[in-house]
Amino acid sequence: MPAVSVITPLYNCSDYIEKTIESVISQTYKDWEMIMVDDCSEDDSLTIAQRFASLDSRIKVFALEENAGAAAARNHAIREASGRYIAFLDSDDRWLPHKLEAQLGFMQDRDVAFSFSAYEKINELGNVVATVGVPDRVGYEDLLKVCSIGCLTAMYDTEKLGKVYMPLIRKRQDLGLWLKILKNEPYAYGLQQVLARYQLRKNSISANKLSAARYTWKLYRECERLNLFYAGYYFVHYAVNGILRTHLPRVAKRVGGFK
Repeated sequence: MPAVSVITPLYNCSDYIEKTIESVISQTYKDWEMIMVDDCSEDDSLTIAQRFASLDSRIKVFALEENAGAAAARNHAIREASGRYIAFLDSDDRWLPHKLEAQLGFMQDRDVAFSFSAYEKINELGNVVATVGVPDRVGYEDLLKVCSIGCLTAMYDTEKLGKVYMPLIRKRQDLGLWLKILKNEPYAYGLQQVLARYQLRKNSISANKLSAARYTWKLYRECERLNLFYAGYYFVHYAVNGILRTHLPRVAKRVGGFK
């Protein structure tokens, strides 16, 4: 069995998926499997993934029968995973070559069950436009206030936690999974090294932020079952932190304990 299972949902990502897969193949740590689940893409995403799978037996590709969203695709991949560690990488993001080696070493040296790292944001041309730092550790209540765990950097240990799945909501499902873990595990630990690159895409600013806010509220109320007072309390923190991170990033770093 591989040490690490890389979980990648696919949906209309043919412009990016080759570089995503190549960033996994290029890892200095080689004991991994990559499980990709196509969510009824309308482009060549599935064909590209299958081509890579035909060349590397560590890559496994599945296809959902109907479009069900990223959470369903990721959960299908988690069910198929055989690695001790579950790591996440979306189909338009990429890892730096030493990502798995550095993060596994960090987790094993410190006996950590759940970890994440700093990462860079890149534009459509592949240029780095920002670096996202992380706190040394976060707990359940910290994460309700601001999600400091980038999905492309998260990794958890199934030997310590079992397999943990995402709530079946269309957005913020990654935050839902982190919260689920942190109900039973005191902290997730941040690795200060930049280990991944997050792809920024055009036409994804205001409308998506409003949608993300709605799904964050839905997550608080329906998944976490917070009463109105606590849901409102954490949502205010979430909203203020979002404004600070957009307009006053240095202040946001101090408030959130980011490096």
